[in-house]
Amino acid sequence: MNQAELIRALPKAELHVHIEGTFEPELMFEIAQRNHIDIPYQSVEEIKQAYNFHNLQSFLDIYYAGANVLVNERDFYDLAWAYFKKCAEDRVVHTEIFFDPQTHTERGVAFEIVLNGLKRACADAKEQLGISSELIMCFLRHLSEEDAFKTLEQALPYKSDIIAVGLDSSEVGHPPSKFERVFEKAREEGFLVVAHAGEEGPPEYVWEALDLLKVNRIDHGVRSEEDPALMQRLIQEKMPLTVCPLSNLKLCVVDDMKQHNIRRLLQQGVQVTVNSDDPSYFGGYMNDNFVAIQEALDLSQDELKQLAINSFEASFIADEQKQKWIEEIKAI
Repeated sequence: MNQAELIRALPKAELHVHIEGTFEPELMFEIAQRNHIDIPYQSVEEIKQAYNFHNLQSFLDIYYAGANVLVNERDFYDLAWAYFKKCAEDRVVHTEIFFDPQTHTERGVAFEIVLNGLKRACADAKEQLGISSELIMCFLRHLSEEDAFKTLEQALPYKSDIIAVGLDSSEVGHPPSKFERVFEKAREEGFLVVAHAGEEGPPEYVWEALDLLKVNRIDHGVRSEEDPALMQRLIQEKMPLTVCPLSNLKLCVVDDMKQHNIRRLLQQGVQVTVNSDDPSYFGGYMNDNFVAIQEALDLSQDELKQLAINSFEASFIADEQKQKWIEEIKAI
């Protein structure tokens, strides 16, 4: 079995994917027409052209144009179901999905419409595809602490449906400390917590996520390598990093995949995992990310297996489930 065959065969858990970032042009156009919503694109082809963005702002423009067409429960179901079908193709057997309620509630879409559509897709994915999943509700960090508290209140009646809260959107200028009180309240309510830190932002943001937000996982975290003391802590605490290689390339965190530090982090003993982030915008789903780093960094079969093992160890599933998948990986 060569590396490419191994990547296809490995069971994987995806821990860093934004459901709004899985919106393929064909589905966006279909839902826009179904809901009679004007978007600034006349065809699927035009949307595909817009997906060739040049910087963060041009990405956000198309991202929010896409989100605007999502208004009914069926829309959120269709979005998630399309993602689950990609998971099945890539042997992603468990996924922990970010969703951004504020992107929708500020447009007048009710919180429960978003959640119910996603929940139904999760249930069908379990039944029809054998894929387990959890939902992680993210706060948009460019919005206020007050706004985040409001969203947390909206989520409380649905605690059994949401395993964790997270923090995403524009990192620079919005440190984790801005949301310390919100995360304290979320932990009191029984949510696990994760946060984007150390992608655009400096290693200090990772320290804040650990010390102030008391996170269970760091999303991205690739700039942690700039701080040796932080690296030691991540290794000692087995703190997972949910790394998104193609996203890092597309948003110019690295200029060339050969420069990516995921292999160095892995070799130093950091619990790094591979994920797709916003796959329809950033050039690929889970296996595309594995293939990209394998080819650029010449990863061995043992390293590929370790990345898959890390994804289960870092996940929020029960220990017996983790062990089942880890044993299968070791047996390949």
